[in-house]
Amino acid sequence: MILMRQLTDRQFIDRGSETTFLEKRYATADPEFLVVYGRRRIGKTRLLSNFLQNKPGIYFLCTKDSEQANIDQMKKKMSVFLRMPTFERLAISNWIEIFEYFFEFYNGDERIIFILDEFPYLIELNRGMTSVFQKIWDENLSNRGVMLILTGSSVGMMETEVLGNRSPLYGRRTGQWKVTEIDFEHIGNFLPGYETLDLCRVYGVVGGVPAYLEKFDGSLTFFENIMERMLKKGEFLSLEPEFLLREEFREQKNYFSILKAIALGYNTLAQVSTYTGLEKGNVSKYLHVLEGTRILRHILPIGRRKRGIYTIEDPLFAFWFRFVYPNRDDVESENYEELLSKIEHDFPAYMGFRFEFLCEELIRKRRIPLPITPTSIGKWWHKEVEIDIIAMDENADEIFFCEVKWSDLNRREAEKLLKSLVAKAESMDWRRGNRTEYYGIIARKIAGKEEFRDQGYFVHDLEDLI
Repeated sequence: MILMRQLTDRQFIDRGSETTFLEKRYATADPEFLVVYGRRRIGKTRLLSNFLQNKPGIYFLCTKDSEQANIDQMKKKMSVFLRMPTFERLAISNWIEIFEYFFEFYNGDERIIFILDEFPYLIELNRGMTSVFQKIWDENLSNRGVMLILTGSSVGMMETEVLGNRSPLYGRRTGQWKVTEIDFEHIGNFLPGYETLDLCRVYGVVGGVPAYLEKFDGSLTFFENIMERMLKKGEFLSLEPEFLLREEFREQKNYFSILKAIALGYNTLAQVSTYTGLEKGNVSKYLHVLEGTRILRHILPIGRRKRGIYTIEDPLFAFWFRFVYPNRDDVESENYEELLSKIEHDFPAYMGFRFEFLCEELIRKRRIPLPITPTSIGKWWHKEVEIDIIAMDENADEIFFCEVKWSDLNRREAEKLLKSLVAKAESMDWRRGNRTEYYGIIARKIAGKEEFRDQGYFVHDLEDLI
């Protein structure tokens, strides 16, 4: 199956909901205070720049320079907007004054948009910055038809310092939007000549982050892109995880050690602590931080609250710590062909786990239809028995068991897999004897797919995913 979509705007894919949200808020007559946030490279700046086009407003990118340096830069922005060069020379030393002065000189009646991008940088410079902007909003902006948008890439800081119930800004916002990765169904817009199989591979190494997807070249094969874009020195993606860790965290060495341990299969708190030599209490703190940034995910067997495992959720980090970081010598010595050969050999095993993540996501978003309406979805394991995906409807006592394989299955293999799944389901004791059971498999390709469906099984392969 080859996707041949026409790409009209490479930079602005799958942001219809976000754009509609912003345009509706702009169309109101009321003052609007919005919070827009999401991880780095997710496309917040492009979203807001696109929204600001042909509208009166000021986009300001906060920096880690001094607070006064940020104020001086904002004065320049306001000076240009007002077409008043003397505004830049005003002696202004705080944020409250700069907005007061602005409206002393602004004579228009247009609705103005103020976008402060990377607002957490200002908070780092002045921990009282949220109180400052509370005052700005309460005493100045909330009385005008303005639109104030605060954005940030530090998800944890935005959720606690700006959106949290202890924040001075709590209750002031009129709306918020967390910008997330684009959906899998839109990946083909970036690589319109790629088959679904290769789109799954791409998603398995960079996810739905637009800035990463744009680095792939549709005229190259998947593995050529891996070598050219992810292995070679000097390429953006070759050091991106390292850059992000150094940008976000102070104790990078410990975070590197923990992620390396998990990539190698040490996936419990005790195992990570033993491998890294770090105290369990400290490891627990680091793991919690990595969960908050969605680099890691803590997975519990569905229906249970203990014996969970940690896995690298972010695809780029998962790939980098599996293949690039452990082979730094090959990268430094530019043995790209040799390293790529290793990756090609081990990639099916890696992709098997990433494919499970993708299928679970597609099920959660109802892109893969189920025979039930699930109230919970997850993995399940007990002793030596593991089931890739289980969906339960606790209201109707219905349960769906599913195996996921990154391989092509002939009829015999599919029959064997379904038989094994039925047997394994007996080990899962949730409402056993009083539940309605359904079974399914998802694979790259399944021979006799329609015959299995006629027998009541729910089977899907790559032809069904997009």
